[in-house]
Amino acid sequence: MKKDIHPDYHETTVSCSCGNSFQTRSTRKEMRVDICSACHPFFTGRLKYIDAAGRIEKFQNKFSQGTYASLQKPAKKKK
Repeated sequence: MKKDIHPDYHETTVSCSCGNSFQTRSTRKEMRVDICSACHPFFTGRLKYIDAAGRIEKFQNKFSQGTYASLQKPAKKKK
């Protein structure tokens, strides 16, 4: 391997927004994540919607009105 081309490898603290933190190794000294294995629904078995920006409501509102262009059938041409 060539010398002085690889990044430094540090002990890293990973902190989740749920309060969980753990140690690993990375090129970063500190990491902050939104979701981890302690709070992810796949690992916990609990269903929880992670919706910080209101995306689910926007999606439901868009499709509940029935005006979304890609869902509508093209108008038939009259002769």
